[in-house]
Amino acid sequence: MSTNLPCLEAAQRLLTWIGDSPTPFHTVLTAQKALDEAGFTPLNFSDRWQLDYGKRYYVPVHDSTLIAFTIGSAMADSGNLRLALAHTDYPCFRVKPSPELYGGGCGKLNVEGYGGMLRYSWLDRPLSIAGKVALKGKDPFHPRRVFVDFGRPVATIPSLAIHLNRSANDDLHLSLQKDMLPIVDVLEQALGGEAFFRKALAEECGAAPEDILDYELYVYQCEQGCLVGLEETMLSSPRLDNQTSAEACIYGLTHARRERGVNLAVLFDHEEVGSRTRQGAAGSVLPNVIERIYAAFGLSREAYLRDMTDGFALSLDVAHCSHPNYPEKADPTNRVRMNGGVTIKQAARQSYIGSCESSAVVQALCARSGIPCQTFVNNADIRGGATLGAIAATYLPMQVQDAGAAIAAMHSARELMGAEDQYHLERLVTAFFQG
Repeated sequence: MSTNLPCLEAAQRLLTWIGDSPTPFHTVLTAQKALDEAGFTPLNFSDRWQLDYGKRYYVPVHDSTLIAFTIGSAMADSGNLRLALAHTDYPCFRVKPSPELYGGGCGKLNVEGYGGMLRYSWLDRPLSIAGKVALKGKDPFHPRRVFVDFGRPVATIPSLAIHLNRSANDDLHLSLQKDMLPIVDVLEQALGGEAFFRKALAEECGAAPEDILDYELYVYQCEQGCLVGLEETMLSSPRLDNQTSAEACIYGLTHARRERGVNLAVLFDHEEVGSRTRQGAAGSVLPNVIERIYAAFGLSREAYLRDMTDGFALSLDVAHCSHPNYPEKADPTNRVRMNGGVTIKQAARQSYIGSCESSAVVQALCARSGIPCQTFVNNADIRGGATLGAIAATYLPMQVQDAGAAIAAMHSARELMGAEDQYHLERLVTAFFQG
């Protein structure tokens, strides 16, 4: 195996993190565990905060977003704020209310698509279900919530045999409402109105079916990630987008020590559906938290606003590597490769946020720490995607730069990256927060 030990350890950390994080809710729980082990103090979003210099804190927001921060021994006069931003969600299927369907002797689930997935990649795979369930509580305004993960293959979406669809290899159209319904059991007869899924869900929750009021459940690909290649130089796994960045944000924050100033790691939800929600990057939660940090130390709103203009944010999300089978899809002079290090992302239309100055900062950090880096820009004929960085930059009047790990098969049920690149990303975030 050519991957060196530090890179291998980082790859294994990422695989463990991904295995523990099948939904945004579980990603936040995984991050909380890491922060608890590192001595961070949990805060309630609705409480009045008492903060101290030299301390470390985190606050979960609506269960699927998390903001963690460290306070130095003093507030700096400049460069006070440093932020690393990522997201917890990924393209998948969300289970609809009253989801039970029956057909061909099988029980099926009615689902809808979440985000822009490669649909065919979900066919013929072992799938599971996880998320949050709201149960009857002490009063209507306080339902009891339970986080659930079936944690085993309970569903699959079988493809139609080639004999029944001779054009499948030429033109495959998959309807979300018809072709992509997960099958969860072979049933002897149609169950009519009997809620077979609700019964199974109640067992997983340890509750009665009638106590389930609602849920936010997602179908996820439950095959474990692994190292691949003749010398294990690649990493294949579900949910690389954007668990690579979420893990690196928390790793960097827990391992860095900066004497002065405030470091924040922010894991937003709902990036894959536009970010315009209360716990998304377009919401008010991040400026709310930063302003409350300043207020807790008796600093004025003017001080908060002034420091906002002098801060720096890393917007961390995956990038496209140059696909070995489709080199024409890449930019001809900026070809990104797996194991090429941190990828700095640029776009003229600012769908990837940044400037020559902010890019120079990241390049200088990489050079100082011996971290390889490369630059991604889209082929001019391809529009490409976008990240939450451009959205957050509308209310963060500071330098913001998009960067991340390069992957292939983005938005597939299973994605591919270089086995060394998570180590490089962790080191960048650590160096950024270290100062």
